[in-house]
Amino acid sequence: MATRILTTLGIDEAGRGPAIGPMVMAAVALDTYGARKLTRAGLRDSKIYGATPQGRQRRLELADKVLQVAKFSVVRVVDVAEIDRRVRLGELNVLEREVACAFIQEAPDVDRIVADGKVMFAPLRARYPHLDALNKAESKHASVAAASILAKTRRDQAFERIHNRYEPLFGAFKGGGYVNDATRTFLRAYAHRFGRLPPEARRSWPHPYLRDIFGENFDPFDDVPDDLRGQTSLFAQSSSSAPMS
Repeated sequence: MATRILTTLGIDEAGRGPAIGPMVMAAVALDTYGARKLTRAGLRDSKIYGATPQGRQRRLELADKVLQVAKFSVVRVVDVAEIDRRVRLGELNVLEREVACAFIQEAPDVDRIVADGKVMFAPLRARYPHLDALNKAESKHASVAAASILAKTRRDQAFERIHNRYEPLFGAFKGGGYVNDATRTFLRAYAHRFGRLPPEARRSWPHPYLRDIFGENFDPFDDVPDDLRGQTSLFAQSSSSAPMS
């Protein structure tokens, strides 16, 4: 009896938690043969390759293989300003679900959708009954691992551009923008020099290690207008709205 060829759409992200740089989401559709081919080629969760130059090179190689084999692939870079706007509204999870829905609508018909994050994506099952929301899905499904490779590769490239922009003034700093000694040292040096956060830093991320430079009453959003690109002011209320407590 012939093996039925199934196609799965995997969805994953990279860079949800850093203090510097964008978040990247990706989706990849693989059929049964493509998943097997990539697995044999060494496809795994993008995180296992690490942050070394060798690890980044391995992800680049796998990303190229994913693009060759995938039935469908898409990557979206979610910039810092958009992340900050949605975090202030308590809608970061909503934002990720919106991007996932856009991916699903753009993708061809598939037999199954697997999204990494049980709590994050479980609400989408009401709309897409063939969707499974799983924790650590990138370690269980090739399509999600492939999405993680594309997302992480694009985010590495984005952070490399940020790093190269500031290295001449502040020296090298590693860690991908996650909060570590290198990131804190860079942000403190930038704050000392310019008196504000760099535009690539997330305003919605707590920066307690800058309090002695900026003061207790520092508003990280002071240089970010609320009406950027049609954004509704966070302080605007309709006439029917009750005052905020």
